[in-house]
Amino acid sequence: MDLKEVKELIKVFDKSGLSKLKLKKDDFEIALQKGGETVVQSAPVTAAAPAPAAQPVAQEPAKEEIEAAKKKGEYITSPMVGTFYRAPSPDSPPFVNVGDTVRKGQTIGIIEAMKIFNEIEAEFDCKILEILVEDGQPVEYDMPLFLVERV
Repeated sequence: MDLKEVKELIKVFDKSGLSKLKLKKDDFEIALQKGGETVVQSAPVTAAAPAPAAQPVAQEPAKEEIEAAKKKGEYITSPMVGTFYRAPSPDSPPFVNVGDTVRKGQTIGIIEAMKIFNEIEAEFDCKILEILVEDGQPVEYDMPLFLVERV
């Protein structure tokens, strides 16, 4: 990324409703965080209070589920904020399904962030136990995407 792209990224992040953003591409990495302020994007003031309870952006597993899952596997988490896709295109088969065994470096999903499609790769050889997000679902930084078991 050059300086112009970084400045544009900061400008877009500043105007967005995001509070954190971490982007990593090859040997370039940037993490942005707004100083404790909460921004509600495209929501009227009257609808801002009930919206989080009625429509959460992303559902994360409950603490009990996380503890139980740690006993039987590990999570592969989102490295950034964006939109998760299970397949390279709508008419293509998904990269992985429950029960698949994947190798280290194999693509297991895509996260679109700022019109850039970032491949998510397995960090180790593993078996997919559960896919925790839906195709096209918004995801947050460090949100669990897959429950896996090392092979």
